[in-house]
Amino acid sequence: MMRHMPVNRVVPNLTTTDPQATAAFYTAVVGLTPVMDHGWITTVADPDRPELQVSLISADATAPVNPAASIEVTDIDAAYTAALATGAEIVHPLTNEPWGVRRFFVRDPGGNVVNILAHGTD
Repeated sequence: MMRHMPVNRVVPNLTTTDPQATAAFYTAVVGLTPVMDHGWITTVADPDRPELQVSLISADATAPVNPAASIEVTDIDAAYTAALATGAEIVHPLTNEPWGVRRFFVRDPGGNVVNILAHGTD
């Protein structure tokens, strides 16, 4: 039996040609506010419940494909080891990104590419 791996949050990633305009739409329609903007990706969140987020992505700046979702875990190395043990396709290798995350992309059995990440890692 696999031990439980703590997950901090799960964020859907919506593809868009203009992350900032799409963020403005969600701000106007449902009151979400931008919490991160790297140009190619903008994340909006509920101001009262910041863990409720949606990322709006045009084209991932450092990976070959836009992920369908992002899952933040507490132990990225354990998640990577577990993904390798399942034989899953690693779409983007375990990488330290310049904006302060360590992440990898994996394809799940349904064909979805998921960004598995941890914040504040070297």
